[in-house]
Amino acid sequence: MKRRKRKWMLLVSAFCALAVLTGCGGKQTAETREAALPQIVVDSDNYPPYNFEDANGRPAGIDVELATEAFKRMGYEAVFTYINREDKKELVESGAIDCIWGSFSIDGRENDYSWTKPYMVSRQVVAVRADSTIYTLADLEGKRVAVQSTTKPEVLFSSHTDSRIPVLQELFSLQNRELIYSFLSKGYADAVAAHETAILKCMEDYDLEYRILAEPLLTVGLGVAFAKDDDRGLNEELSQTFEEMRSDGTMKRIIGKYLEHPEKYLEVESLEK
Repeated sequence: MKRRKRKWMLLVSAFCALAVLTGCGGKQTAETREAALPQIVVDSDNYPPYNFEDANGRPAGIDVELATEAFKRMGYEAVFTYINREDKKELVESGAIDCIWGSFSIDGRENDYSWTKPYMVSRQVVAVRADSTIYTLADLEGKRVAVQSTTKPEVLFSSHTDSRIPVLQELFSLQNRELIYSFLSKGYADAVAAHETAILKCMEDYDLEYRILAEPLLTVGLGVAFAKDDDRGLNEELSQTFEEMRSDGTMKRIIGKYLEHPEKYLEVESLEK
């Protein structure tokens, strides 16, 4: 009887030792499987509410959560790396990153990349201080406007192709997104132009009183960009995954964690009209 008991104890010990070595337990097994997934390198920067670092220094935001979930469904692990946004095209073409995913608008860049279908709608708008006398785009004549470099507002104000936009006194193109709000608050600029969602998030986070002009600069579709010669078909597979996430409510749930009325940002069909 003692011999049987001893033999049984040895078997239990051996099983437990093997379990530790092989990662026994549901949680460890899941982590092992997650670590084994092929990685997709996604660019990131500090652009709340789309992507930013949380209190623990980890990537967070709408695009981070959408990318994590979408690529997981496709069998990949999304890995986020901070880049200089001005180098994004060179980085994706060289393979240093797999895709550009950070409130990146398709409009005007259709032929520069292999795109997904738009997953969100965003308005590019102008914001001014609450006491400003600027109420329309026409009122910007002779004024100073701050924008982030490489963004659609920079293109709109510098190209002089939109008849609604008057001649400015000066256009500040700043690499650091947060500086455009400092320029406005300190009076160096009379207005800023950016994604409406980013401006609203900044106002909320820093208790700022800005007024957004009623007339938008542009209504754009946000997409994910791969290199033009990327032949893996990930843009098409990701577009299909977006459809699934929209249908099962995942997109609305994630966007709703950061923005009120998330459904209005999912009206991508309106971009085709």
